Amino acid sequence: MKLLMIYCTRFAYHPQIKTLEEFPDFTDGKVFENALVAFIHAEEQDEEDMKKVETKMVKNLKWAAKKNNISHVVLHSFAHLAETKATPYFTKELFDKVEERMKNANYQCEQTPFGYFLDIDVQAPGVSQARIFKAF
Repeated sequence: MKLLMIYCTRFAYHPQIKTLEEFPDFTDGKVFENALVAFIHAEEQDEEDMKKVETKMVKNLKWAAKKNNISHVVLHSFAHLAETKATPYFTKELFDKVEERMKNANYQCEQTPFGYFLDIDVQAPGVSQARIFKAF
């Protein structure tokens, strides 16, 4: 698992190209203010123990959100941080489980459209905890 977390004062996306036909269609974009955006790359070996990866991801997201004094987290699939990839079905299931756990812990948590290339707009302050990378 590769996890790049960026505290954004503004994060916006708009779906451009659908790359996975079996996932839902999206046409509308969205804008988030003051959110921790997690660029997530699930790797092939993560499929061996979803619960372990899920728990570590939730722990890291909570930690980074607290460091930035926010409670809004956006999960974004970004399969460009490692050489191997988990299957799309595993990754989407992992995202759904993490989103549910974050919501149960009183975080506002959302996902960007899965299976799309998105136009994105990232505005992030230049502070020490605004960009955090974890590999596990």
